[in-house]
Amino acid sequence: MRVELTQVAKGRALPPMSVAFASGRASLAVAETEQRPTVLGLIASGRMRPSAGTVTIDDVPDASTLRRRVALVDAPDVSDPAPNVIVAGVVGEELMFAGHRSDPLAVRAWLDEHGVRALARVPIAAVDPTVRLRLLLELAALRPDVEGMVLVSPDRHGGDPRDWWHLAHEFASRGLAVLVIAGDAAASVV
Repeated sequence: MRVELTQVAKGRALPPMSVAFASGRASLAVAETEQRPTVLGLIASGRMRPSAGTVTIDDVPDASTLRRRVALVDAPDVSDPAPNVIVAGVVGEELMFAGHRSDPLAVRAWLDEHGVRALARVPIAAVDPTVRLRLLLELAALRPDVEGMVLVSPDRHGGDPRDWWHLAHEFASRGLAVLVIAGDAAASVV
């Protein structure tokens, strides 16, 4: 799968930008300000139409296919979990979205499988940034038809940018197309 954004813009919220991401690769897009990373993420995942430019998936402009095949992960105010929701709640909700059992036993089994059962009652905002991002990426990968992920502003959680960049490469090595949208400061480190 290859997703290409060519000179996409959205009014004042996003100046013209071009970026591409493809199966088996981690790509980085730099977007500054509070709003731009989320707007770019929404466009890159087919959830918002740009006011200018084109978005294609495998050379075809098809927003519905893009929405089905690309998960939008941790986008502020759009797909990020509320800060006070406990990890078990986040896992249960994401298992449900992925069409899996989401009862307490299924949640406990998933937490055990990923070695994070001790975090079950911890609010997601209190989880180490790298662990948080791994959880959210693993859960997004469970969704049917997902072949790509757009991770928005992982740098806002703190921690070492090399850690989330390593995660992006790990998920790309599984054959997923991964786009990370981050600010200049974090991008200069990875």
